[in-house]
Amino acid sequence: MRVSTSWMAQQSVNSMMDGQSSLADLQNRINSGKRINQPSDDPVGAARALELSHMTADVTQYQRNITSANARLGIEDQALSTSTDALTRVRTLVLQGITGSQTDQTRGDIAAELTQIRQQLMGLANGKDGNGDYLFAGNQTGAQPFSMQGGAVSYQGDNGQRMVAAGPGMQVATGDPGSAVFMNIPTGNGTFQVAATAGNTGTGVSGSISVADRTQWDNGSYTIKFTAPNAYEVRDAGNNVVSTGSYANDGNSVVAFRGVQIGITGTPAAGDGFNVAPSGQQDIFTTLGNIISALQTTGGGTAMQNTLNQQFSNLDQAMDTITQTRAAIGGRMNALDQQQSLNGDLSLQYQSSLSDVQDLDYYDAISKLNLQNTALQAAQMTYTKVQSSTLFDYLR
Repeated sequence: MRVSTSWMAQQSVNSMMDGQSSLADLQNRINSGKRINQPSDDPVGAARALELSHMTADVTQYQRNITSANARLGIEDQALSTSTDALTRVRTLVLQGITGSQTDQTRGDIAAELTQIRQQLMGLANGKDGNGDYLFAGNQTGAQPFSMQGGAVSYQGDNGQRMVAAGPGMQVATGDPGSAVFMNIPTGNGTFQVAATAGNTGTGVSGSISVADRTQWDNGSYTIKFTAPNAYEVRDAGNNVVSTGSYANDGNSVVAFRGVQIGITGTPAAGDGFNVAPSGQQDIFTTLGNIISALQTTGGGTAMQNTLNQQFSNLDQAMDTITQTRAAIGGRMNALDQQQSLNGDLSLQYQSSLSDVQDLDYYDAISKLNLQNTALQAAQMTYTKVQSSTLFDYLR
């Protein structure tokens, strides 16, 4: 094999170029602190680093979602807490208004305060979160959910719940629709309701209602009819007598049938009655409106007391509904807090794994840098020696 001077020179140049390239690559890695600056540095490691980066970004987004969800749920809980305080005041005012010592004037004053509370509840039901979205509009967060026309309140939102991703496969509701919180509230005691029949002339008033044996209640409609001031019968929707009994105005009389019990006080007249029906649904604003109208009745009387007792049960159901909603909010916030802690742990694990994959080992890199620098210097010295050597040096 013939080795020419030009070939030797080219080989030396190539060796120096390779050394400079390796040295430059090490310098870039040291400057960036990364072992992988481009996929060709380590194709498998680059793919794993990209996967871990995506996973870390997902966790970061989950954490932002949790922060936003907690803020919104906190505002909703505060609105419902204020609503509970308002309804507690309503309850106190109803108990005041139902007493016999009240006059038309004092009941009117109570009704005026209740009107203001009703407006306050309307404002709370139309409350917004920190982003300007309506809290209780379901998914229709850009439009006011509640409006009043002719004294009646209507709901323009939907029944949906906005959800947020808090973790892999974990969706949490960030709100509750106004239909569930303020509108679709069970009447009576949640199982059945009682109302005095129209045209009662006695002073009989329905009081506490309860379910003694739920298995006997058939969810039917019944009428308690007083055949005399001290006797009654219960008829079903087909006008069949299902129960009879005697009545004594001693404050402890209870009409019991089909597993339910209705307390009655006062002195009913023959022909007076009370309708017993399955619980329906009534919004909280209608309940307050009925209470206000009853208190504004001139002279008060038995009819007013029966109406207030009926609406008092509805009011308790409204308060229970809000309490249950707040409990659900608390459960979601607890779940979010736990997931936030778990996400923090995952983020640390992902970052540690990502560091193991792509971060540079400075000790090893600097050792290689010194070695590459020495090799390059040797190649340069060799090139200089070869370049200066010719055949004529030996011919002399």
